[in-house]
Amino acid sequence: MSLKSERRGIHVDQSELLCKKGCGYYGNPAWQGFCSKCWREEYHKARQKQIQEDWELAERLQREEEEAFASSQSSQGAQSLTFSKFEEKKTNEKTRKVTTVKKFFSASSRVGSKKAEIQEAKAPSPSINRQTSIETDRVSKEFIDFLKTFHKTGQEIYKQTKMFLEAMHYKRDLSIEEQSECTQDFYQNVAERMQTRGKVPPERVEKIMDQIEKYIMTRLYKYVFCPETTDDEKKDLAIQKRIRALHWVTPQMLCVPVNEEISEVSDMVVKDIIEMDSKRVPRDKLACITKCSKHIFNAIKITKNEPASADDFLPTLIYIVLKGNPPRLQSNIQYITRFCNPSRLMTGEDGYYFTNLCCAVAFIEKLDAQSLNLSQEDFDRYMSGQTSPRKQESENWSPDACLGVKQMYKNLDLLSQLNERQERIMSEAKKLEKDLIEWTDGIAKEVQDIVEKYPLEIKPPNQSLAAIDSENVENDKLPPPLQPQVYAG
Repeated sequence: MSLKSERRGIHVDQSELLCKKGCGYYGNPAWQGFCSKCWREEYHKARQKQIQEDWELAERLQREEEEAFASSQSSQGAQSLTFSKFEEKKTNEKTRKVTTVKKFFSASSRVGSKKAEIQEAKAPSPSINRQTSIETDRVSKEFIDFLKTFHKTGQEIYKQTKMFLEAMHYKRDLSIEEQSECTQDFYQNVAERMQTRGKVPPERVEKIMDQIEKYIMTRLYKYVFCPETTDDEKKDLAIQKRIRALHWVTPQMLCVPVNEEISEVSDMVVKDIIEMDSKRVPRDKLACITKCSKHIFNAIKITKNEPASADDFLPTLIYIVLKGNPPRLQSNIQYITRFCNPSRLMTGEDGYYFTNLCCAVAFIEKLDAQSLNLSQEDFDRYMSGQTSPRKQESENWSPDACLGVKQMYKNLDLLSQLNERQERIMSEAKKLEKDLIEWTDGIAKEVQDIVEKYPLEIKPPNQSLAAIDSENVENDKLPPPLQPQVYAG
C-alpha cells in the first residue's frame, strides 16, 4: 500500500516510513528508522548494558587488586613482578573501558549521534519535548477514556491521531495555510472512514470528531495559534487601535435596543466574548461566541419584552465588541477558521454566530460617519478626541445610579463644554489673524499704487558758492587788500 499526496503528486511507500521495530508509528531517519518511543527504549537498553559492564569491570579490577596484594605477601621479588603485571593489566582494562564508552557515544555506532541531537534540538518531537501541562494531560486522559468505549474503532482512531500528530511535527516548516489544509484533510478522512468502514452513526461521528479536535488542537495550539510567519498579530493591534478610537460610540448611534442598566446585560455579555481568548480548542472558542450571542438575545428580549430579531442582534453584537475590545480578536477568528471542524462552521448555531462575529468585525473596520448617521465633521472630531457625544443628562438618572458615575458624566459634560469654548476661541483667533494679514496686505498694495502713480523725483543738489575770503584771486579780480600805514606825528 502506498500513500499518495494528490496536492504534490508524490508517491511514498508506507513501509519505508514506519518504525523498523514494527510498532506502527513513523520512523525517523536520524534515529536509524526507529520512532521516538522505540528509540528511547533502545537508548535505555544500551545505557543499562554499558552501566552493567562498567560495574563488572570495577568488580574484576577490585578482585585482581586484592589477589595481587595477597600474592605480594609471599615474596618481595615476586611482588614487584606481580605488581607490574597488575598495573599493566589495570591500565589496559581502563583503556578498553574508555574506548568502549567513547565508542558507545561516537557518531558511527550510536543511534543518537551528535548530528541527530542537533537536529532533534532544532525540531523537538512533541511526544518528547512538549511542555507538560495539567490541561494537556487531562485532555489526553479524557481522549483515551472516551475511545475505550469504542473498542476496535477507538484503537484505530487513536492510532490515526498519533500518526497525524507525528506527521504535523515534521510539517512545522510549512505555511500555516498548508498546515490548515492538512488538518482539514485529516478531519474529512477520519469522518469518512468512520461512516463508510466503521458504519458509525452520524451523531456519534460528530461526538468523536469533537474529541479528536480537542485532543490534537490542545497539543498543536502553541505552534499554530498566531504564528510568527503570519500577520495575525499586526491585524490584532490594528483592530484594537480601531476599537479604542471608537470608544465614544453610544448604543443610540447603532440603534441598539438594549438597556445597559439591566444586570443581565451589563457585564455578562462582555465577559463571554473576552473569555474566548483563554480557550485553546476551536470548538471551545466557538462555544464562548455562542454563549455571548445567546446572552445578547436574552438581553434584547428583556429590554423589549418580545423575542429578538436578527436586525436587533447584529447591531448589539457590534456594540458589545466595541465595548469589550476582545484580546487577539483577529488571531482567534483566523485560528477558528483554519483549524475548526468544517462541519461545525458550515452548519448549526455555532457557524451562524461565528459568521455574525466576522460581519461585526468587518463593519467596525469600515465604520464611517454615514454608518452612524453623523456629519463628517462631527465624526472626525469624535475620532480625533477633540470632543465626545453628549452623555446622559443628570435628571434622567435613576435614583439607584452610582454617584461616582453621575459625577464622572457631569465632569465629562463640563470638559466637553470647555472644549467647545476653546474651539470657538481658537476659531475666532484664527479669523482675526487672517483679517490682520489681509489688512496689512491691503495697506501695502495701496502704498504701492500711490508710489507708482506719483513717482518721487529726486533732483541733483545745486553747486555751492565760493567763500568771500577765498584766495581765488584770478576769478574774483579783487584788488589787493589795503596795507596799514603809519604816520609820524
